[in-house]
Amino acid sequence: LGESNVQAALAPYAKAHPELVWGYRAAFPEIGLRVVAPDARSLDAAAEEARRVLGDAVFACEEIPLAEALGRALREKGLTLAAAESCTGGLVGHELTQVPGSSAYFKGAVVAYDNAVKAKLLCVGEELLARCGAVSEEVSLAMARGVREALFADVGVSTTGVAGPSGGTALKPVGLVHFAVSTAFGESHLERRFQGYDRTRIKRASAWTAMRLALDAVRGIP
Repeated sequence: LGESNVQAALAPYAKAHPELVWGYRAAFPEIGLRVVAPDARSLDAAAEEARRVLGDAVFACEEIPLAEALGRALREKGLTLAAAESCTGGLVGHELTQVPGSSAYFKGAVVAYDNAVKAKLLCVGEELLARCGAVSEEVSLAMARGVREALFADVGVSTTGVAGPSGGTALKPVGLVHFAVSTAFGESHLERRFQGYDRTRIKRASAWTAMRLALDAVRGIP
């Protein structure tokens, strides 16, 4: 969500409760929302409304980045994570290791930018790469599965896409990114098309999307 989307979603409630003061802090792709209320009851009601209106966009109710929220979820369940990165070039691993103590749950990352690396280190089948292409649901799932097994992690997450500005096609345009998560409890895939973004924003949006997909998967593990 953009900052304007968040403000528009909360505008009716803000108008109905002038006693509340709303503040926004945007640091792409994260948005921080702070509410100042005259009493605890009003604050709790505002927080509940924000969670209701914004839904799945809310990843934490504290002033922490997404990477830390993911780390806390992993630590709480005693799980470890490994990343297989193509288009993000190691950005997922960088963000996770910005959190102190991340060595307790982050195994490492394989930056498999070249297809030969995907095949050799992540055991992505060469026939699969030739048939589906590196930027595909099938390869993203194979990458997540491969890095989980290669680095002996409980959770594997992957990114593969077209960061641009060149390299896109009609079927696989610039901004198309596939994400996958693999755990012993199941696998999931997500496709996103980041249209109108430059290379840097595509990489950042992709890294955060991968971490959010991993967070949702971890929270769903019993």
